[in-house]
Amino acid sequence: MDELRREVREFVDQQRAAGNIGRKVDCWLTGWDEEFTRALATRGWLGMTVPEEYGGHGRSFLERFVVTEELLSAGAPVAAHWIADRQIVPSLLKYGTEVQKRKYLPEIARGNCYFGIGMSEPDSGSDLASVRTKATPVDGGWSITGAKVWTSGAHLAHAFICLARTEPVDPAHRHAGLSQFIVDLRSPGVDIRPIISMNGQHHFNEVLLDDVFVAEDMVFGTIGDGWQQVTSELAFERSGPERFLSSFPLLAELAGLMDDSLPRHTGLGRYVARVAGLHQMSTAVAGALERHEPADTAAAVVKVLGTSTEGDIADFADLLTDAGVPEHAEYRSMLDDAVVQRPGFTLRGGTNEILRGVIARGLGMR
Repeated sequence: MDELRREVREFVDQQRAAGNIGRKVDCWLTGWDEEFTRALATRGWLGMTVPEEYGGHGRSFLERFVVTEELLSAGAPVAAHWIADRQIVPSLLKYGTEVQKRKYLPEIARGNCYFGIGMSEPDSGSDLASVRTKATPVDGGWSITGAKVWTSGAHLAHAFICLARTEPVDPAHRHAGLSQFIVDLRSPGVDIRPIISMNGQHHFNEVLLDDVFVAEDMVFGTIGDGWQQVTSELAFERSGPERFLSSFPLLAELAGLMDDSLPRHTGLGRYVARVAGLHQMSTAVAGALERHEPADTAAAVVKVLGTSTEGDIADFADLLTDAGVPEHAEYRSMLDDAVVQRPGFTLRGGTNEILRGVIARGLGMR
């Protein structure tokens, strides 16, 4: 693993020295760079856990974890392939049909296929049981109508996994009757509308679906099992190093700027220690997922503690900069982005308030 870390660090340094990439905060959301994604694919660092028969590299979750952690800590632009490689790959391997695996996995591993996630809906918040997007059987497949919101990268992605209701709501079993579909985002009836952040950047979108046809072979998993599939997929979304490293490049840069004029008790070591602890926790979850062990509760713990730490680092850097840390342009840009992105850290992948309930139930608490 140490040799793999060294290789990734050398690669990132070379890319930066060549002027191909910069350093970004929240790079897995804001750093969309398709050329960098393809450069990673050339090195064999996309689709790492995909079996070779599907165009991947047959490597372990822990090897992928090492590569991911190094890229995030460096602030490398990984947004283009992020959802496809993090979430769609393991989901396809678990739930995908042979047709779906052979269609998408090789292209993801080559860095040529980008995905979004269609879960959240207007006025639903983190309550996925309130999904109103409806899928109706038609000749040869399904017709989907509804709206998804906060869909990262939908304006640039090729497809997304859409959660839709295939049966009427049962008040006694609100999570029943949900199903998932792979939707081509260039299909007739798909309308993608930008959601512009307060700093003028465009990462999020609203996706409107108006009688969008999805062929039967693009049903994802089993009709009616959407909720069980989603909760399994969310373990990958909630437990990775992106849940505690979004603001780490800022912390690393801050450490290099601090000098003897600042108080010794600024708290830098406290945040480094928190990140180190989260590294151990997240690594443990990656190991559990590789062994196909349940990890929903542990993943939720990583997400709650990790995203809180990310936000605290942004606040810490902001306050310390006001106290007199010498600045340069790249640092100020990272700091400004961290402050703007900070509210979203604890919202993405389920709010921390919701996840505390997940943790309590997982631990058998009443």
